[in-house]
Amino acid sequence: MVAIVSTVAYLGLEARSVEVQVQLIPGLPAFNVVGLADKAVGESRERVRGAIAAMGLSLPPKRIAVNLSPADLPKEGSHFDLPIALGLLAAMGVVDAEALADYVIVGELGLDGRLAPSPGVLLAALHAAETGRGLICPAAQGSEAAWSGSIEVIAAPDLLALLNHLKGHGLLALPKPGDVQEARTGPDLRQVKGQEVAKRALEIAAAGAHNLLFVGPPGAGKSLMAACLPGILPPLDPAEALEVSMVQSVAGTLPGGTLTRTRPFRSPHHSASMAALTGGGLKVKPGEVSLAHHGVLFLDELPEFQRAVLDSLRQPLESGTVSVARANAHVTYPARVQLIAAMNPCRCGHLGDAALACARAPKCAADYQAKVSGPLLDRIDLHVEVAAVSAVDLTLPPAEGSVEVATRVAAARAIQTTRLADSGLRTNAELDGETLERFASPDAAGRELLAQAAVAMKLSARGYTRILRVARTIADLAVAETIGRIHIAEALSYRRQPPRN
Repeated sequence: MVAIVSTVAYLGLEARSVEVQVQLIPGLPAFNVVGLADKAVGESRERVRGAIAAMGLSLPPKRIAVNLSPADLPKEGSHFDLPIALGLLAAMGVVDAEALADYVIVGELGLDGRLAPSPGVLLAALHAAETGRGLICPAAQGSEAAWSGSIEVIAAPDLLALLNHLKGHGLLALPKPGDVQEARTGPDLRQVKGQEVAKRALEIAAAGAHNLLFVGPPGAGKSLMAACLPGILPPLDPAEALEVSMVQSVAGTLPGGTLTRTRPFRSPHHSASMAALTGGGLKVKPGEVSLAHHGVLFLDELPEFQRAVLDSLRQPLESGTVSVARANAHVTYPARVQLIAAMNPCRCGHLGDAALACARAPKCAADYQAKVSGPLLDRIDLHVEVAAVSAVDLTLPPAEGSVEVATRVAAARAIQTTRLADSGLRTNAELDGETLERFASPDAAGRELLAQAAVAMKLSARGYTRILRVARTIADLAVAETIGRIHIAEALSYRRQPPRN
């Protein structure tokens, strides 16, 4: 007899069906797991053996064969423990195999039989809902699985409690979906003294989800303004929250099944590797650019990142996805992020101050800024020169705060949502091709100014497109139906030519 139970293997944000086939064969005692399993799956033999022994049962003195089908699909992770254990118990006659046929099963086993959380339960639950099945998972992840919809979720604390539930002796309570946290706010823009131009650029970036670069001396408030951005962005809508939670689930960072409406804000250190930023590693996990999906990726000290690492962001910033190709897997993760970057004008940071600048100025500025490639700078919509904060600025009364700016941003986003309702796009930063021609065509005066600027500034086709996107957002903030010359002019003021390398 072959006992068969269902589980999943994760490939990016996709859960693929896997059959766990268990057979007891006469012969010398052995326990073999086949089917392109990684080390964590291979080690499940000892965890399963210990969990079954903890219930007072012993394995039969036979050859135990476990096949994970399809055999050519890589199997990674500890969530195969529970389906292997239940398949083995079904083959032993301890549990009815037919009772397991309607469930997708995931979970890690402890040697004492407890069920421990494993990454990706939300993806498994969504897969179970698509295939018309229920889900069996650890109790700690029941609230996460319950977000998948109206499927039966059995969330057990240990293997013995699960068996009692399946036999009808001690039914487990149905888990409820986790809490939804309201959007959290960070620093308030009232804390930023002066920097009116930079704050205006931050508002435009928030309204249209545009990429933004701050260039200025140390202590000018670049990092503070970047940290204020989540406080003026609109909260995640339900569809976006589910997408963000799926990425967090497969990365194992979804806390207690709690969904949040706060947009992600990721700020990796400049020593981050390419795999850490774009994803990869031995098990091809999502990187910072995917963990910031529908949120903000803040790169402070931009030139200090390795150039190859920064250039790996060029494709994700354009496509909104990142594809990680490895010899054993080809995985695609979502990466629709808003890039906010900050950098000093030169290594010493005081290029514009003759009293503080180093002796190599201005050559040091050219060398320092050349560390960031022109193609990457071309993908950043707004370039803002941030001046040093003066003593007079520090004595100024507080300006308008995040609440007032967030209100205008929300109004501009609402205009975009209505305009782009039938296009499948969300923000002006995604306009391209036909949608750009349809929604972001300037009037005659604006078109003439843009044409002149394209020649004078030697704008690339990408730069030309991004000027139109920014101008569309500026017009939305002004509640203007048509893009005029004044909107094009302001958009051009935030554009600079990338340095020649």
